[in-house]
Amino acid sequence: MTVASGLPQLLVVGLGNLPFPQTRHSIGHLIIDALAARLHIHMSTDRTMGGLTGRSKVTLGETAVSLTLLKPKPLMNITGPAVAAALRKSVKASDAMVIIHDSLSHKPKALSPKIGGSANGHNGVRSVISALGGETQFHRFRIGIGRGPGDAAEYVLAKLPQEEKLYWNGDGIGLDLICNELERVARKQLESQGLP
Repeated sequence: MTVASGLPQLLVVGLGNLPFPQTRHSIGHLIIDALAARLHIHMSTDRTMGGLTGRSKVTLGETAVSLTLLKPKPLMNITGPAVAAALRKSVKASDAMVIIHDSLSHKPKALSPKIGGSANGHNGVRSVISALGGETQFHRFRIGIGRGPGDAAEYVLAKLPQEEKLYWNGDGIGLDLICNELERVARKQLESQGLP
């Protein structure tokens, strides 16, 4: 974990496809946009970070954090190299990175955090693990989108229902849950360094 000047550092990456905004598969991008708006972080294109990024010192709950947000530019299935480059240029340690991505295995509006493990069939996560040389010890916030009837590819590329957008956006309860989990990850960093 990375703690600089007593401040935990987090890289939060939202997986998605920039050409397909507001779809179930791009829910990671939607959440990064919502975090940037709530925490007043300006996002801009940064070629060295591989996408749209913003960085600021923020307070999550009662914890001050140096937070970097990233929406990778490459399409989901080939996003790994951009995420790996951003990790090297920012927090360095994989356990200081949080990947936010859609999950067909979880019901809509569910947040399921975990650290480590396999990609569970998610091609974006598989690409990240591959680009990190097999490293899996990063945090994952799996965002439930459910599983609809028919073709999974068509389902994930369909527009996210308005109710789910509102849940994860702005003042939504889902965004509160994300912020609480990010604070928990930051507090773990502090505890691992023996800091209060």
